[in-house]
Amino acid sequence: MRIETMETTESADWRLTTDLDGFLARAEEFLHSEPAVHTVLLSVTETLRQRGLRAYGDGEPLFGTYADSDGTVRGAFLRTPPHRVALGPVAPEAAEALARQLAEVGPDLPGVAADRATAETFARAWEKHTGASVALGMRQRLYRLDALTPPDPAPSGRARVATAADRDLLARWYEEFGRAAHERPAMDPHAWADSRIAYGGVTLWETPDGTPAAMAGATHRIADQVRVAPVYTPADLRGRGYGGAATAAVTRAALDAGAAEVLLFTDLANPTSNRLYQRLGYRPVVDFAQWDFTATATP
Repeated sequence: MRIETMETTESADWRLTTDLDGFLARAEEFLHSEPAVHTVLLSVTETLRQRGLRAYGDGEPLFGTYADSDGTVRGAFLRTPPHRVALGPVAPEAAEALARQLAEVGPDLPGVAADRATAETFARAWEKHTGASVALGMRQRLYRLDALTPPDPAPSGRARVATAADRDLLARWYEEFGRAAHERPAMDPHAWADSRIAYGGVTLWETPDGTPAAMAGATHRIADQVRVAPVYTPADLRGRGYGGAATAAVTRAALDAGAAEVLLFTDLANPTSNRLYQRLGYRPVVDFAQWDFTATATP
């Protein structure tokens, strides 16, 4: 999507802006009022605030809020090109209005990610307003920790926080995780590794001989919550409990650091990971969906 440089655009529907600080001034209280369902918007804006507006790509990010006539914010979205729109839960009419408004800005949007109902409403509206083909992609479930139940028995080895010496390994595993999930990496792999190493945002599980066997990442704590992401075990090391042990370790670290809530997403097409996280004490919150858009060629 091509977005013209602008300060703020107002309409009767959504208020769009490329000004991160202005967006947060309007939306932050709203996002914090239901932090779990807005976890992606909160973590992405925090990364943009700390790493700069080009953290996720060369395109200019776009933000928006949806408000009542009295100015009360009822919805929010963001887009960091070249990635999908990330949209919080909104009423159907708000999702429809956003699709219409963004179609006027630029009809080359690659997709949307939101709670299941909001994502489908937006996708169908996008199809109507642009003629694009839309297809349901990954279906996800957001989980929240209830009470941590570490694996028993735990695999042999230990957890440790990744350091600068692990930079290339983290970058490689981040790329492999994206390929396994059929997802474009959200950030340059080495930039991602640097950003996580800077605050201790990846825990490795290593075998007794010191070989890293799995990683579990964690976002910055924001709105008193941390989201575990990503969790990855190389294919040749799966089935031995390393991923679960790393997840339990990073979850414990988040709790010990003061997080009131710990969240994570799963791919609903992967029953193994969904069972694993429930055994660790995570409970379902809401289902999300990603929709992919393909522009229809015009003669």
